[in-house]
Amino acid sequence: MQRRIIIAGGGTGGHIFPAIAIANALKKIDPETEILFVGAKGKMEMEKVPQAGYKIEGLEIAGFNRSNMLKNLLLPFKVIKSLGQARRIIERFQPQAVVGVGGYASFPILRKAQSKGIPTLIQEQNSFAGKANMILGRKAKKICTGYESMEKFFPADKIIYTGNPVRNNITQSSVTKEDALQHFGLKSGKQTVFAVGGSLGAKAINEALHPLLSSFVEKDIQLIWQTGKPYFETAKSAAAAYASHVKVFEFINLMDFAYKAADVVISRAGALAIAELCVVKKPVIFVPYPFAAEDHQTFNAQSLVNKKAALMIKNDDAAAQLGTTLFSLLQNKALLEQLQENIGKLGNTNADMVIAKEVMGLIG
Repeated sequence: MQRRIIIAGGGTGGHIFPAIAIANALKKIDPETEILFVGAKGKMEMEKVPQAGYKIEGLEIAGFNRSNMLKNLLLPFKVIKSLGQARRIIERFQPQAVVGVGGYASFPILRKAQSKGIPTLIQEQNSFAGKANMILGRKAKKICTGYESMEKFFPADKIIYTGNPVRNNITQSSVTKEDALQHFGLKSGKQTVFAVGGSLGAKAINEALHPLLSSFVEKDIQLIWQTGKPYFETAKSAAAAYASHVKVFEFINLMDFAYKAADVVISRAGALAIAELCVVKKPVIFVPYPFAAEDHQTFNAQSLVNKKAALMIKNDDAAAQLGTTLFSLLQNKALLEQLQENIGKLGNTNADMVIAKEVMGLIG
């Protein structure tokens, strides 16, 4: 009997890439498994999932907008419409299990699957669960978490601590530091910083780095700077005078190269970024995005800070503190080694396979 599984969710790379990792693991267990992704129309999963070789259907759904309340007026109508679309997709595809990875499209599909008695599994990536997943968790069969101690959000008997899935091209990368530096046009023997704010960039990180560019040259430190599309032209123009030490990119596909080249990483604190940084064992300064749902990025980062596995600067303090914190860290060999050792202890390279086995267990 051919297994049919829906994986629902997306919105950001932090949801999409773990979902693809789970799909790949399912295919490794049983290559005949038919997998359908369901995402939100207009979001990046509609492009990234087909690139990974999987079919995807889109729902007309959006999330709650915290910065512009007027945009939420149509939200109830979009939710109702998306529930109808979800029902039709389920009736047509007839899945034997549905996996929710978070993001806008996850709720309508899992809600409809649960109403039809189809077993569902939630992959909760963050240390502070979102409201939608907490509601879905009441009827989910299994809840695979990226962090421990999630009993305050979900029924304890359903929780399986798995860690978060990380892309194969990172967990299995064989690139050397020399190759990575050469790829970015940088020199070996110099300290290198990788600044990344997620797929769309991070305004606070970008604006904090902008006035520091001359300091990178003066201190002979190299910078790989992924800005995201909104800030790219500004950063490219600002960095033109410092091209020997500062390399600016709108988006970096070869993340394993960027991680390998770096001695220190500056990053947002999404679950995917943290999972990757634990695997590659890099000292990191987190600047959490404070407007993420339930401020979960701050909770994510704090969980590592508590284990002396990372440093954290609040978003509003980035402009004033990032330069001092970064350059002090680069000079503190003992702290660099401590952060590297402690974050490495949290790395998990097989979460995708553990989750995939749980999904297959729902089907039997």
